[in-house]
Amino acid sequence: MQRRAWIGVVMGLALVVGLGGVYLFGRNKEGPAAVQGENAGESRPGGRRDTVDVNAAQADLLSIQPIGTHVFQLQRSALGSIDFNENLTTQVFTSYQGKIIAAMADIGDRVKRGQVLFTLDSPDLAAAESTLLTTRGVYDLTTSALHRAQALYAVQGLAQKDYEQAVSDQMSAEASLKSAREAVRIFGKTDAEIERIETQRKIDATLTVRSPVAGLVTARSAQPGLLVQPGNAPAPFVVADTSIKWLLINATEADSPALREGQTLEVTVPALGGKTFSGRIKVVGANVDPVTRTVQMRAEVPDPGQVLKAGMYAAYRIRTGAPVTALGAPHEAVVREGDGSMSIWVTKNGRHMERRTVHLGAEENGFLQILDGLQAGEMIATKGAIFLSNMLATAN
Repeated sequence: MQRRAWIGVVMGLALVVGLGGVYLFGRNKEGPAAVQGENAGESRPGGRRDTVDVNAAQADLLSIQPIGTHVFQLQRSALGSIDFNENLTTQVFTSYQGKIIAAMADIGDRVKRGQVLFTLDSPDLAAAESTLLTTRGVYDLTTSALHRAQALYAVQGLAQKDYEQAVSDQMSAEASLKSAREAVRIFGKTDAEIERIETQRKIDATLTVRSPVAGLVTARSAQPGLLVQPGNAPAPFVVADTSIKWLLINATEADSPALREGQTLEVTVPALGGKTFSGRIKVVGANVDPVTRTVQMRAEVPDPGQVLKAGMYAAYRIRTGAPVTALGAPHEAVVREGDGSMSIWVTKNGRHMERRTVHLGAEENGFLQILDGLQAGEMIATKGAIFLSNMLATAN
């Protein structure tokens, strides 16, 4: 009886082992995808897969091509903004205080050098002209006295000391008159205007302020009746030479070592239909902004057609070295993953796809330079890469 019990136990164990073998054999018969996805070389830490398998219909949606080499320019590119060249911008102040009578130009007007911008009623000019008229009267009086002294001295009707006094008085009056004329001339009065003041003996306290440079009026605060003083901001007028603009650049900390004064750059302005200009870096900042981690730079961009406007966005490109030949993948083959990394899908048979993390370099004509992660001749998905990344995300 006991022997029969042991025989039953042994037969039961054999049955269990047999069923287990059938189950495992059945799993292996399900196909290669389930096995390949669990290979140690195709999983990330934590068991996350880096491969997907596609069926025939899905494979038709992909474009598989070998990665090739391309010529890449070593360059940096980013955005900047156009501004007026402050080195060619002039704030037009009056040299003396007074109330503005009239303003002759407006923002956006182009003015010539010497063109009248505004006039004002100046008490300082009135005082200078009053002094001029006084000294002119003294000069005329001493000149007449000298003529009489000369006539009397010629017939010995005047003592020598009195004659010499008359000569001295006339010379002093002449010097005072020259000084008074120069004082009025400082206010911008011409010789003809000074002569008219002396002849008509009429004070003209209107001070004329002219543009010291030719350019564009970029700012105006001048209004009739406004009291202005020398050097008090804001300036009544600001005139800028707009033939050369500034490009203001906030270069990243990583890009800044490759940029230096004197480098030429290509500037593209989207607002002008992608029109390009040539410029040159003039100033490189000496410090990195602790908040934005950028370095301020400034480039000069010639604008002979005067089409660039302050505040326009502009893209710039700077070549930092000789061209290099390297592996290059089209834009659509590169996928930015959720963690910020860049990946490309590699395959050997067009059905089993492996995600490979790569590092990128320069960009040229729609291709991205591959610094590492791929070998020449490997087959990659140049179309449908984002579809593969979505499949993998769903599987994980």
